[in-house]
Amino acid sequence: MKSLVYIFLIFIFSVMTIYSTSKPDFNEYFLNKTLRIDYYHTGDKNTEVISLGHIYQYGIWAGSLNNLIDNFNNGKYYAKVYDSNSGALIFSKGFDSYFGEYITSTPAEKGIKRTYSESVLIPSPKNKIVFELDRRNRENKLEKLFSCEIDPNDAGIIKENFKDNTIKVFNEVTNGNPHDKVDIAVLAEGYTAKEVNKFRADLKKFVEVFFNQEPYKSYKNHFNIYGVFKASLERGVDEPTHGVYKNTALSCTFNSLGSERYLLTEDNKALRKIAAQVPYDALFIMVNHKRYGGGGIYNLYCTFTSDNQWNGYLLLHEFGHSFAGLADEYYTSDVAYNDFYPHGVEPTEPNITALLNPKEVKWKKLLTPGIEIPTPWEKAEYDSLDLNWQKGRRITNNQIAEAKRKNQNKALIKSLEDEYDKNDREHTAVLDKFLRNSKYWGKVGAFEGAGYASKGLYRPMLDCIMFSKGKKPYCKVCEEAIIRMIKYYSE
Repeated sequence: MKSLVYIFLIFIFSVMTIYSTSKPDFNEYFLNKTLRIDYYHTGDKNTEVISLGHIYQYGIWAGSLNNLIDNFNNGKYYAKVYDSNSGALIFSKGFDSYFGEYITSTPAEKGIKRTYSESVLIPSPKNKIVFELDRRNRENKLEKLFSCEIDPNDAGIIKENFKDNTIKVFNEVTNGNPHDKVDIAVLAEGYTAKEVNKFRADLKKFVEVFFNQEPYKSYKNHFNIYGVFKASLERGVDEPTHGVYKNTALSCTFNSLGSERYLLTEDNKALRKIAAQVPYDALFIMVNHKRYGGGGIYNLYCTFTSDNQWNGYLLLHEFGHSFAGLADEYYTSDVAYNDFYPHGVEPTEPNITALLNPKEVKWKKLLTPGIEIPTPWEKAEYDSLDLNWQKGRRITNNQIAEAKRKNQNKALIKSLEDEYDKNDREHTAVLDKFLRNSKYWGKVGAFEGAGYASKGLYRPMLDCIMFSKGKKPYCKVCEEAIIRMIKYYSE
Protein backbone atom coordinates (compact mmCIF):
# COMPACT_ATOMS: atom_id res chain seq x y z
CA MET A 1 0.00 0.00 0.00
CA LYS A 2 2.82 2.38 0.91
CA SER A 3 4.44 1.77 -2.47
CA LEU A 4 1.19 2.69 -4.26
CA VAL A 5 0.91 5.92 -2.25
CA TYR A 6 4.56 6.68 -3.03
CA ILE A 7 4.01 6.11 -6.76
CA PHE A 8 0.90 8.31 -6.66
CA LEU A 9 2.80 11.14 -4.96
CA ILE A 10 5.62 10.88 -7.51
CA PHE A 11 3.03 11.09 -10.28
CA ILE A 12 1.38 14.19 -8.79
CA PHE A 13 4.78 15.86 -8.28
CA SER A 14 5.76 15.10 -11.88
CA VAL A 15 2.52 16.58 -13.21
CA MET A 16 2.99 19.73 -11.11
CA THR A 17 6.60 20.08 -12.28
CA ILE A 18 5.61 19.79 -15.92
CA TYR A 19 2.83 22.34 -15.43
CA SER A 20 5.07 24.80 -13.60
CA THR A 21 7.80 24.65 -16.26
CA SER A 22 5.55 24.59 -19.33
CA LYS A 23 5.26 27.69 -21.48
CA PRO A 24 2.07 29.74 -21.13
CA ASP A 25 -0.33 29.36 -24.06
CA PHE A 26 -0.65 32.81 -25.65
CA ASN A 27 -4.15 32.21 -26.98
CA GLU A 28 -5.38 31.03 -23.60
CA TYR A 29 -4.37 34.19 -21.78
CA PHE A 30 -3.92 37.00 -24.31
CA LEU A 31 -5.40 38.91 -27.25
CA ASN A 32 -3.21 39.93 -30.17
CA LYS A 33 -3.09 43.50 -28.90
CA THR A 34 -0.68 45.59 -26.84
CA LEU A 35 -1.41 46.77 -23.31
CA ARG A 36 0.80 49.68 -22.23
CA ILE A 37 0.98 50.24 -18.49
CA ASP A 38 2.25 53.72 -17.61
CA TYR A 39 3.50 54.51 -14.13
CA TYR A 40 5.61 57.07 -12.28
CA HIS A 41 8.89 56.09 -10.65
CA THR A 42 9.84 58.43 -7.78
CA GLY A 43 12.66 58.49 -5.27
CA ASP A 44 16.36 58.83 -4.52
CA LYS A 45 19.14 56.42 -3.54
CA ASN A 46 17.26 55.18 -0.47
CA THR A 47 13.61 55.66 -1.48
CA GLU A 48 11.62 54.16 -4.33
CA VAL A 49 7.89 54.57 -4.98
CA ILE A 50 5.72 53.43 -7.91
CA SER A 51 2.48 55.27 -8.74
CA LEU A 52 0.17 53.83 -11.38
CA GLY A 53 -0.66 56.11 -14.31
CA HIS A 54 -2.84 55.39 -17.34
CA ILE A 55 -3.26 52.07 -19.14
CA TYR A 56 -3.66 51.89 -22.92
CA GLN A 57 -4.75 49.14 -25.31
CA TYR A 58 -3.79 49.47 -28.97
CA GLY A 59 -2.24 47.88 -32.05
CA ILE A 60 -1.02 44.32 -32.31
CA TRP A 61 1.38 42.57 -29.96
CA ALA A 62 4.81 42.74 -31.62
CA GLY A 63 6.53 40.11 -29.49
CA SER A 64 6.83 36.37 -29.75
CA LEU A 65 3.72 34.28 -29.16
CA ASN A 66 5.88 31.43 -27.82
CA ASN A 67 8.47 33.09 -25.57
CA LEU A 68 6.47 34.90 -22.93
CA ILE A 69 8.67 34.25 -19.88
CA ASP A 70 12.03 36.07 -19.68
CA ASN A 71 14.66 33.72 -18.25
CA PHE A 72 17.69 35.91 -18.99
CA ASN A 73 17.89 37.11 -15.37
CA ASN A 74 19.15 40.49 -16.53
CA GLY A 75 18.04 44.03 -15.75
CA LYS A 76 17.62 45.97 -12.53
CA TYR A 77 13.83 45.51 -12.73
CA TYR A 78 11.41 42.77 -13.76
CA ALA A 79 7.81 43.13 -14.87
CA LYS A 80 5.73 40.04 -14.06
CA VAL A 81 2.16 39.22 -15.04
CA TYR A 82 0.13 36.59 -13.18
CA ASP A 83 -3.25 35.18 -14.11
CA SER A 84 -5.56 36.29 -11.26
CA ASN A 85 -7.57 33.07 -11.21
CA SER A 86 -4.79 30.48 -11.19
CA GLY A 87 -1.86 32.55 -9.96
CA ALA A 88 0.23 31.26 -12.88
CA LEU A 89 3.06 33.42 -14.19
CA ILE A 90 2.05 34.13 -17.79
CA PHE A 91 4.47 36.89 -18.85
CA SER A 92 7.69 38.46 -17.58
CA LYS A 93 10.40 40.82 -18.82
CA GLY A 94 13.60 42.19 -17.33
CA PHE A 95 14.61 45.79 -18.01
CA ASP A 96 16.59 48.79 -16.85
CA SER A 97 15.28 52.33 -16.52
CA TYR A 98 16.33 55.96 -16.40
CA PHE A 99 15.31 56.03 -12.73
CA GLY A 100 17.50 52.99 -12.08
CA GLU A 101 20.49 54.94 -13.38
CA TYR A 102 19.50 58.15 -11.58
CA ILE A 103 19.66 56.49 -8.14
CA THR A 104 23.39 55.84 -8.66
CA SER A 105 24.06 59.56 -9.31
CA THR A 106 25.40 62.15 -6.86
CA PRO A 107 22.10 64.12 -6.58
CA ALA A 108 20.28 60.90 -5.64
CA GLU A 109 22.94 60.14 -3.03
CA LYS A 110 22.26 63.59 -1.57
CA GLY A 111 18.58 62.73 -1.18
CA ILE A 112 17.21 64.73 -4.10
CA LYS A 113 14.06 62.92 -5.22
CA ARG A 114 13.05 62.83 -8.88
CA THR A 115 10.09 61.40 -10.78
CA TYR A 116 10.33 59.61 -14.13
CA SER A 117 7.53 58.47 -16.41
CA GLU A 118 7.97 54.81 -17.41
CA SER A 119 6.00 52.17 -19.35
CA VAL A 120 5.79 48.40 -19.55
CA LEU A 121 4.33 46.81 -22.67
CA ILE A 122 2.62 43.42 -22.34
CA PRO A 123 0.24 41.43 -24.54
CA SER A 124 -3.31 42.47 -23.74
CA PRO A 125 -4.86 39.94 -21.29
CA LYS A 126 -8.25 38.30 -21.78
CA ASN A 127 -8.99 38.12 -18.05
CA LYS A 128 -7.93 39.81 -14.83
CA ILE A 129 -4.21 39.84 -14.11
CA VAL A 130 -1.88 40.82 -11.30
CA PHE A 131 0.80 43.17 -12.58
CA GLU A 132 3.98 43.16 -10.49
CA LEU A 133 7.23 45.13 -10.61
CA ASP A 134 10.29 43.64 -8.92
CA ARG A 135 13.62 45.34 -8.25
CA ARG A 136 17.04 44.01 -7.35
CA ASN A 137 18.47 44.59 -3.89
CA ARG A 138 22.17 45.17 -3.15
CA GLU A 139 22.81 41.44 -3.58
CA ASN A 140 21.03 41.48 -6.99
CA LYS A 141 18.14 39.40 -5.66
CA LEU A 142 14.70 40.35 -6.97
CA GLU A 143 12.22 41.76 -4.45
CA LYS A 144 8.63 42.89 -5.05
CA LEU A 145 8.35 46.66 -5.40
CA PHE A 146 4.76 47.12 -6.59
CA SER A 147 1.71 45.11 -7.61
CA CYS A 148 -1.89 45.75 -8.60
CA GLU A 149 -4.77 43.92 -10.22
CA ILE A 150 -5.77 44.97 -13.73
CA ASP A 151 -9.17 44.12 -15.21
CA PRO A 152 -9.03 44.31 -19.03
CA ASN A 153 -12.75 45.19 -19.03
CA ASP A 154 -12.16 48.28 -16.87
CA ALA A 155 -13.65 51.33 -18.59
CA GLY A 156 -10.59 53.31 -17.45
CA ILE A 157 -8.34 51.50 -19.94
CA ILE A 158 -7.83 53.91 -22.84
CA LYS A 159 -8.39 52.27 -26.22
CA GLU A 160 -6.97 55.13 -28.21
CA ASN A 161 -5.96 55.11 -31.86
CA PHE A 162 -2.41 56.46 -31.83
CA LYS A 163 -2.20 56.84 -35.59
CA ASP A 164 -0.89 60.32 -36.42
CA ASN A 165 -1.09 61.60 -40.00
CA THR A 166 1.79 64.02 -39.34
CA ILE A 167 4.11 61.04 -38.76
CA LYS A 168 5.61 59.25 -41.76
CA VAL A 169 6.46 55.53 -41.57
CA PHE A 170 9.02 53.90 -43.87
CA ASN A 171 9.16 50.10 -44.09
CA GLU A 172 12.91 49.86 -44.56
CA VAL A 173 13.34 46.11 -43.99
CA THR A 174 10.41 43.68 -44.14
CA ASN A 175 10.99 39.97 -43.55
CA GLY A 176 7.68 38.73 -42.18
CA ASN A 177 5.20 38.55 -39.33
CA PRO A 178 6.13 40.76 -36.33
CA HIS A 179 5.52 37.80 -33.98
CA ASP A 180 8.50 35.88 -35.31
CA LYS A 181 10.83 38.77 -36.16
CA VAL A 182 12.81 41.30 -34.18
CA ASP A 183 10.93 44.53 -34.90
CA ILE A 184 13.06 47.67 -34.67
CA ALA A 185 11.61 51.17 -34.87
CA VAL A 186 14.09 53.92 -35.74
CA LEU A 187 12.67 57.23 -34.52
CA ALA A 188 13.76 60.58 -35.94
CA GLU A 189 14.95 63.21 -33.48
CA GLY A 190 16.05 66.74 -34.36
CA TYR A 191 15.14 66.44 -38.05
CA THR A 192 13.02 69.33 -39.36
CA ALA A 193 10.21 68.92 -41.89
CA LYS A 194 12.62 69.89 -44.67
CA GLU A 195 15.02 67.09 -43.66
CA VAL A 196 12.83 64.05 -44.28
CA ASN A 197 15.08 63.05 -47.18
CA LYS A 198 18.12 63.29 -44.93
CA PHE A 199 16.39 61.03 -42.43
CA ARG A 200 15.68 58.48 -45.15
CA ALA A 201 19.28 58.61 -46.37
CA ASP A 202 20.61 58.27 -42.82
CA LEU A 203 18.22 55.37 -42.18
CA LYS A 204 19.48 53.50 -45.25
CA LYS A 205 23.08 54.16 -44.28
CA PHE A 206 22.69 52.83 -40.76
CA VAL A 207 20.66 49.80 -41.81
CA GLU A 208 23.64 48.92 -44.01
CA VAL A 209 26.03 49.46 -41.08
CA PHE A 210 23.84 47.30 -38.87
CA PHE A 211 23.69 44.35 -41.26
CA ASN A 212 27.40 44.50 -42.01
CA GLN A 213 28.05 43.60 -38.37
CA GLU A 214 27.87 40.09 -36.96
CA PRO A 215 25.71 38.53 -35.68
CA TYR A 216 23.08 40.78 -37.32
CA LYS A 217 24.53 39.99 -40.76
CA SER A 218 23.94 36.24 -40.37
CA TYR A 219 20.47 36.81 -38.91
CA LYS A 220 19.29 39.53 -41.29
CA ASN A 221 16.11 37.68 -42.21
CA HIS A 222 15.09 37.71 -38.54
CA PHE A 223 14.51 41.49 -38.54
CA ASN A 224 11.88 44.02 -39.57
CA ILE A 225 13.03 47.66 -39.48
CA TYR A 226 10.77 50.71 -39.64
CA GLY A 227 11.70 54.36 -39.94
CA VAL A 228 9.34 56.63 -37.99
CA PHE A 229 9.60 60.32 -38.86
CA LYS A 230 8.00 63.10 -36.84
CA ALA A 231 9.38 66.49 -37.75
CA SER A 232 11.03 68.61 -35.06
CA LEU A 233 10.57 72.37 -35.07
CA GLU A 234 14.33 72.85 -34.80
CA ARG A 235 17.38 70.93 -35.96
CA GLY A 236 19.60 69.17 -33.41
CA VAL A 237 18.99 68.67 -29.68
CA ASP A 238 19.67 70.33 -26.33
CA GLU A 239 23.30 70.87 -25.33
CA PRO A 240 23.02 72.36 -21.81
CA THR A 241 26.76 72.85 -21.21
CA HIS A 242 26.95 74.72 -24.53
CA GLY A 243 23.96 76.90 -23.69
CA VAL A 244 22.00 75.41 -26.63
CA TYR A 245 18.35 74.36 -26.36
CA LYS A 246 16.12 73.09 -29.18
CA ASN A 247 12.41 72.35 -29.64
CA THR A 248 12.37 68.75 -30.85
CA ALA A 249 9.97 65.83 -31.18
CA LEU A 250 11.47 63.71 -28.38
CA SER A 251 13.26 66.32 -26.21
CA CYS A 252 16.58 64.48 -26.25
CA THR A 253 19.46 66.18 -24.48
CA PHE A 254 23.19 65.85 -24.05
CA ASN A 255 24.53 66.04 -20.49
CA SER A 256 21.99 63.50 -19.25
CA LEU A 257 22.75 62.60 -15.61
CA GLY A 258 25.58 65.13 -15.79
CA SER A 259 27.68 63.27 -18.40
CA GLU A 260 28.60 65.52 -21.34
CA ARG A 261 28.27 62.80 -24.00
CA TYR A 262 25.27 60.93 -22.50
CA LEU A 263 22.28 61.57 -24.76
CA LEU A 264 18.82 60.54 -23.51
CA THR A 265 15.21 61.66 -23.35
CA GLU A 266 12.94 61.80 -20.31
CA ASP A 267 9.83 62.41 -22.43
CA ASN A 268 8.43 58.88 -22.19
CA LYS A 269 4.94 59.94 -23.27
CA ALA A 270 6.12 61.44 -26.57
CA LEU A 271 8.43 58.49 -27.16
CA ARG A 272 5.64 55.94 -26.74
CA LYS A 273 3.12 57.89 -28.81
CA ILE A 274 5.47 58.22 -31.78
CA ALA A 275 6.73 54.63 -31.52
CA ALA A 276 3.15 53.29 -31.42
CA GLN A 277 2.84 53.95 -35.16
CA VAL A 278 4.50 50.56 -35.73
CA PRO A 279 4.90 47.25 -33.87
CA TYR A 280 8.28 47.23 -32.08
CA ASP A 281 10.47 45.09 -29.86
CA ALA A 282 13.37 47.56 -29.80
CA LEU A 283 13.74 51.31 -30.25
CA PHE A 284 16.50 53.34 -31.90
CA ILE A 285 16.46 57.12 -31.58
CA MET A 286 18.52 58.57 -34.44
CA VAL A 287 19.62 62.08 -33.48
CA ASN A 288 20.37 64.59 -36.22
CA HIS A 289 23.65 65.94 -34.82
CA LYS A 290 27.41 65.91 -35.44
CA ARG A 291 28.58 65.79 -31.84
CA TYR A 292 29.69 62.49 -30.28
CA GLY A 293 26.88 61.18 -28.12
CA GLY A 294 24.54 58.33 -27.40
CA GLY A 295 23.04 56.10 -24.75
CA GLY A 296 21.41 52.73 -24.33
CA ILE A 297 19.16 51.38 -21.58
CA TYR A 298 18.20 47.69 -21.58
CA ASN A 299 14.73 47.07 -23.02
CA LEU A 300 14.01 50.81 -23.17
CA TYR A 301 15.76 52.52 -26.11
CA CYS A 302 19.13 53.53 -27.49
CA THR A 303 20.28 56.82 -29.01
CA PHE A 304 23.12 57.76 -31.35
CA THR A 305 24.12 60.85 -33.36
CA SER A 306 23.88 60.53 -37.12
CA ASP A 307 26.76 62.71 -38.29
CA ASN A 308 29.62 62.00 -35.87
CA GLN A 309 32.76 60.30 -37.17
CA TRP A 310 32.03 57.37 -34.82
CA ASN A 311 28.33 57.09 -35.71
CA GLY A 312 28.52 53.41 -36.77
CA TYR A 313 30.25 52.47 -33.53
CA LEU A 314 27.69 54.45 -31.52
CA LEU A 315 24.79 52.66 -33.17
CA LEU A 316 26.21 49.18 -32.55
CA HIS A 317 27.54 49.86 -29.06
CA GLU A 318 24.37 51.46 -27.75
CA PHE A 319 22.15 48.81 -29.34
CA GLY A 320 24.22 46.20 -27.49
CA HIS A 321 23.06 47.84 -24.26
CA SER A 322 19.41 48.30 -25.13
CA PHE A 323 18.77 45.05 -26.98
CA ALA A 324 20.91 42.41 -25.28
CA GLY A 325 21.52 44.05 -21.91
CA LEU A 326 25.29 44.17 -22.43
CA ALA A 327 27.40 46.10 -19.94
CA ASP A 328 29.97 48.74 -20.77
CA GLU A 329 33.36 47.04 -20.68
CA TYR A 330 35.43 50.24 -20.52
CA TYR A 331 36.67 51.69 -17.24
CA THR A 332 38.86 54.75 -17.95
CA SER A 333 36.18 57.21 -19.16
CA ASP A 334 34.20 59.54 -16.91
CA VAL A 335 30.66 58.41 -16.06
CA ALA A 336 27.83 59.84 -14.00
CA TYR A 337 27.44 56.80 -11.76
CA ASN A 338 28.58 56.03 -8.22
CA ASP A 339 28.88 52.40 -7.10
CA PHE A 340 27.00 51.21 -10.19
CA TYR A 341 28.20 47.66 -9.56
CA PRO A 342 28.46 46.98 -5.79
CA HIS A 343 31.72 45.34 -4.74
CA GLY A 344 31.52 41.60 -4.21
CA VAL A 345 28.25 41.14 -6.13
CA GLU A 346 28.08 39.33 -9.47
CA PRO A 347 26.62 41.62 -12.18
CA THR A 348 23.60 40.31 -14.10
CA GLU A 349 24.96 41.42 -17.48
CA PRO A 350 26.33 38.52 -19.55
CA ASN A 351 29.64 40.15 -20.58
CA ILE A 352 31.23 41.24 -17.28
CA THR A 353 31.95 39.34 -14.07
CA ALA A 354 33.16 39.98 -10.54
CA LEU A 355 34.94 36.61 -10.79
CA LEU A 356 33.74 35.51 -7.36
CA ASN A 357 34.40 31.90 -8.35
CA PRO A 358 37.30 31.80 -10.86
CA LYS A 359 36.63 28.12 -11.58
CA GLU A 360 33.09 28.89 -12.76
CA VAL A 361 33.37 31.92 -15.06
CA LYS A 362 29.92 32.69 -16.51
CA TRP A 363 31.32 32.30 -20.05
CA LYS A 364 33.27 29.16 -19.10
CA LYS A 365 32.33 27.24 -22.26
CA LEU A 366 33.87 29.97 -24.45
CA LEU A 367 37.22 30.25 -22.61
CA THR A 368 40.37 29.69 -24.65
CA PRO A 369 41.71 26.27 -23.56
CA GLY A 370 44.42 26.54 -20.92
CA ILE A 371 44.08 30.30 -20.40
CA GLU A 372 44.91 31.68 -16.96
CA ILE A 373 42.01 33.04 -14.88
CA PRO A 374 42.16 35.92 -14.10
CA THR A 375 44.06 36.63 -17.29
CA PRO A 376 47.14 38.85 -17.00
CA TRP A 377 47.46 41.56 -19.61
CA GLU A 378 49.39 44.79 -20.24
CA LYS A 379 46.92 46.81 -18.17
CA ALA A 380 49.33 49.33 -16.62
CA GLU A 381 50.65 50.37 -20.04
CA TYR A 382 47.12 50.62 -21.45
CA ASP A 383 45.97 52.72 -18.52
CA SER A 384 48.89 55.11 -18.95
CA LEU A 385 48.06 55.59 -22.64
CA ASP A 386 44.34 56.14 -22.15
CA LEU A 387 44.19 58.12 -18.91
CA ASN A 388 46.43 60.85 -20.34
CA TRP A 389 44.09 61.15 -23.31
CA GLN A 390 41.00 61.27 -21.09
CA LYS A 391 42.48 64.22 -19.20
CA GLY A 392 43.21 66.10 -22.42
CA ARG A 393 39.80 65.23 -23.84
CA ARG A 394 38.04 66.81 -20.88
CA ILE A 395 40.06 70.02 -21.27
CA THR A 396 39.24 70.32 -24.99
CA ASN A 397 35.55 69.58 -24.45
CA ASN A 398 35.38 72.31 -21.80
CA GLN A 399 37.06 74.75 -24.19
CA ILE A 400 34.52 73.98 -26.92
CA ALA A 401 31.60 74.33 -24.48
CA GLU A 402 32.89 77.66 -23.16
CA ALA A 403 33.45 79.01 -26.69
CA LYS A 404 29.86 78.13 -27.65
CA ARG A 405 28.39 79.62 -24.48
CA LYS A 406 30.23 82.87 -25.18
CA ASN A 407 29.16 82.86 -28.86
CA GLN A 408 32.76 83.09 -29.97
CA ASN A 409 33.92 83.05 -33.59
CA LYS A 410 32.50 80.06 -35.47
CA ALA A 411 35.82 79.46 -37.19
CA LEU A 412 37.52 79.17 -33.79
CA ILE A 413 34.89 76.70 -32.58
CA LYS A 414 35.22 74.63 -35.76
CA SER A 415 39.00 74.53 -35.42
CA LEU A 416 38.68 73.26 -31.84
CA GLU A 417 36.16 70.60 -32.92
CA ASP A 418 38.31 69.52 -35.89
CA GLU A 419 41.41 69.28 -33.71
CA TYR A 420 39.49 67.19 -31.17
CA ASP A 421 38.23 64.80 -33.88
CA LYS A 422 41.74 64.42 -35.31
CA ASN A 423 43.29 63.70 -31.90
CA ASP A 424 40.49 61.26 -31.09
CA ARG A 425 41.11 59.29 -34.30
CA GLU A 426 44.85 59.18 -33.68
CA HIS A 427 44.46 58.09 -30.06
CA THR A 428 42.00 55.35 -31.00
CA ALA A 429 44.46 54.03 -33.60
CA VAL A 430 47.22 53.93 -30.96
CA LEU A 431 45.03 51.95 -28.54
CA ASP A 432 43.90 49.53 -31.27
CA LYS A 433 47.52 48.83 -32.24
CA PHE A 434 48.54 48.36 -28.61
CA LEU A 435 45.77 45.80 -27.95
CA ARG A 436 46.36 43.93 -31.20
CA ASN A 437 50.04 43.49 -30.32
CA SER A 438 49.18 41.71 -27.07
CA LYS A 439 49.85 37.97 -26.87
CA TYR A 440 46.29 37.64 -25.55
CA TRP A 441 44.70 39.21 -28.64
CA GLY A 442 41.73 37.12 -29.84
CA LYS A 443 41.63 34.95 -26.73
CA VAL A 444 38.72 34.56 -24.32
CA GLY A 445 39.64 34.83 -20.66
CA ALA A 446 38.86 37.18 -17.78
CA PHE A 447 40.64 40.53 -18.21
CA GLU A 448 40.52 42.96 -15.28
CA GLY A 449 39.00 46.35 -16.04
CA ALA A 450 35.30 46.54 -16.95
CA GLY A 451 31.99 48.10 -15.95
CA TYR A 452 33.55 51.51 -15.07
CA ALA A 453 35.86 49.80 -12.54
CA SER A 454 39.61 49.43 -12.94
CA LYS A 455 39.71 46.76 -10.24
CA GLY A 456 37.37 43.91 -9.32
CA LEU A 457 35.42 43.54 -12.58
CA TYR A 458 36.48 41.53 -15.62
CA ARG A 459 35.62 41.40 -19.34
CA PRO A 460 35.87 38.38 -21.68
CA MET A 461 38.37 39.62 -24.30
CA LEU A 462 40.95 42.37 -24.63
CA ASP A 463 38.80 44.34 -27.04
CA CYS A 464 35.17 44.48 -28.12
CA ILE A 465 32.79 47.09 -29.47
CA MET A 466 31.50 47.31 -25.88
CA PHE A 467 35.05 48.22 -24.75
CA SER A 468 36.46 50.74 -27.24
CA LYS A 469 35.56 52.86 -30.26
CA GLY A 470 36.10 51.87 -33.85
CA LYS A 471 35.09 49.41 -36.52
CA LYS A 472 35.44 46.09 -34.74
CA PRO A 473 33.41 43.02 -33.80
CA TYR A 474 31.53 42.21 -30.65
CA CYS A 475 33.55 39.80 -28.54
CA LYS A 476 32.47 36.14 -28.61
CA VAL A 477 30.54 36.44 -25.34
CA CYS A 478 28.62 39.53 -26.46
CA GLU A 479 27.86 37.99 -29.84
CA GLU A 480 26.43 34.87 -28.20
CA ALA A 481 24.24 37.01 -25.91
CA ILE A 482 22.88 38.93 -28.91
CA ILE A 483 22.09 35.72 -30.78
CA ARG A 484 20.16 34.41 -27.77
CA MET A 485 18.08 37.58 -27.75
CA ILE A 486 17.42 37.46 -31.52
CA LYS A 487 16.16 33.90 -31.15
CA TYR A 488 14.02 34.84 -28.14
CA TYR A 489 12.04 37.36 -30.22
CA SER A 490 11.97 35.41 -33.45
CA GLU A 491 11.10 31.87 -32.37
